[in-house]
Amino acid sequence: MSAQNKQFGKVAVAMGGWSAEREVSLNSGKAVLTALLNAGVDAHGVDFKKKDTDQLKGFDRVFNILHGRGGEDGVVQGLFEYLELPYTGTGVLGSALAMDKIRTKDIWVNKGLRTPAYKTVKDVAECEQAIKELGLPVIVKPALEGSSIGISKVETLNDIKAAFELANNCNSDVLIEEWVHGEEYTVSILNGELLPAIRLRTPNQFYDYEAKYKSDTTEYSCPCGLSQEKENELAEIALKAFDAIAGYGWGRVDFMLDENQTPWLIETNTVPGMTDHSLVPMAAKQAGYSFEGLVVEILKTSMDRNV
Repeated sequence: MSAQNKQFGKVAVAMGGWSAEREVSLNSGKAVLTALLNAGVDAHGVDFKKKDTDQLKGFDRVFNILHGRGGEDGVVQGLFEYLELPYTGTGVLGSALAMDKIRTKDIWVNKGLRTPAYKTVKDVAECEQAIKELGLPVIVKPALEGSSIGISKVETLNDIKAAFELANNCNSDVLIEEWVHGEEYTVSILNGELLPAIRLRTPNQFYDYEAKYKSDTTEYSCPCGLSQEKENELAEIALKAFDAIAGYGWGRVDFMLDENQTPWLIETNTVPGMTDHSLVPMAAKQAGYSFEGLVVEILKTSMDRNV
């Protein structure tokens, strides 16, 4: 182990889990583990399973790269705190809030931050009523999933039933969100540093699961092509949005810029992907970080946490 990274002790890279994003988490975890080992950190992969706290015995801290429910919603964060194990990233409260798209948007609206109009719906009839208020097209989402799982763009009333059922099958509240015509951008945060914004373009209807993890047709631009003034505006809003939900350490904030270049907040990710298609490593590279350097910086977010 290098002398510089000896301070971290024995590190568990918690990956996998039991959410719908398990495959993505395993891919992220393998990349993080390899990078930490290359950086001289005493890191060990842990395919995290329910009800098995023995997996964490003997470790000094946790690099949490569990995506989705169980790993990104405050559940394991509470476990790590119970076990008095320092861990990377956002804590219990912020994780729970960020995972819930409805509560996140409620907070942003309360803070005066701009996010597309939305309605929480319980059945198809409420969907139809929401569409009357929001207009078409809309996005239908499960409140408690990431990686665009269960999300549909709805352009006609004939599509609403299937979209609601897809989202509702994720066993969470469902929201309908106003469609923003424009382009998608994302801003990553690393220990208080705002990384360069990325513009995303896909031939798909929206930046869905396939566009995020499988497609070679998704275009990523970093630098993003915006003026420095506009990029600074996005960075300022991203930090406010992240702080509003008690985000900590590292994360990512997603935006739409409409046809007038007005920014609209979409969601916050407190354990973003770290695969070869992922956005935080892309932004970090533009800012001068190697992948190894990035994961070490993320691991440092566990050092100031009192548990």
